[in-house]
Amino acid sequence: MAIPTLSSDDRDAAREKAILARQARSAVRASLKAGTLTLAQILDRSDTIVGRMPVRQLLTALPGIGQVRATRSMNALGIPEGRRVQGLGPAQRAKLLEEFPAAA
Repeated sequence: MAIPTLSSDDRDAAREKAILARQARSAVRASLKAGTLTLAQILDRSDTIVGRMPVRQLLTALPGIGQVRATRSMNALGIPEGRRVQGLGPAQRAKLLEEFPAAA
């Protein structure tokens, strides 16, 4: 399969879209860390900004949760390392909220 050739305008548009998505995900993580959003509110959102965020990034944005605890929790709950929020099932979402009740 050949790689599509993009014009410079198309590349610029894609680059701008990626920058805006990263900034939006960063704002969600900052709101979670500051306590203005809860884990439950974020998991209930259905937009692509949150949906494409890796679960690990979401967990490490919680106050007091680092890389090690996020990895251990994900392993204990049966959530694969590369899972994104949109790929979580209802049972996995419920388990996350049980694991981190202070953030819910």
